Amino acid sequence: MLVLTRKVGEGIAIGDDIKIVVMQIKGKQVRLGIKAGASTIVHREEIYQRIQEENRRASTSDEHAVNQASQLIGTQDQTPARSPLRRHVRPPKPTDD
Repeated sequence: MLVLTRKVGEGIAIGDDIKIVVMQIKGKQVRLGIKAGASTIVHREEIYQRIQEENRRASTSDEHAVNQASQLIGTQDQTPARSPLRRHVRPPKPTDD
């Protein structure tokens, strides 16, 4: 981990598109300003951790839910799918203009 010391108004650059500036220091709190492109997603650490946990939970399958889904799929009508009806469209007749 890189550890830097900065004063109010000073900052650091991460790559070409992210700038972090110390805006205020009050007691044990530091207020940071972050300049980044609109496509850069920035979260507080606790929010980021919660998102990661939700993603992990969503990516693991619940065996009971999978079994229920399999049963639902297995009980559907097993008739083969028919191709849609095709309609023959004749070209327009030539006019005698």
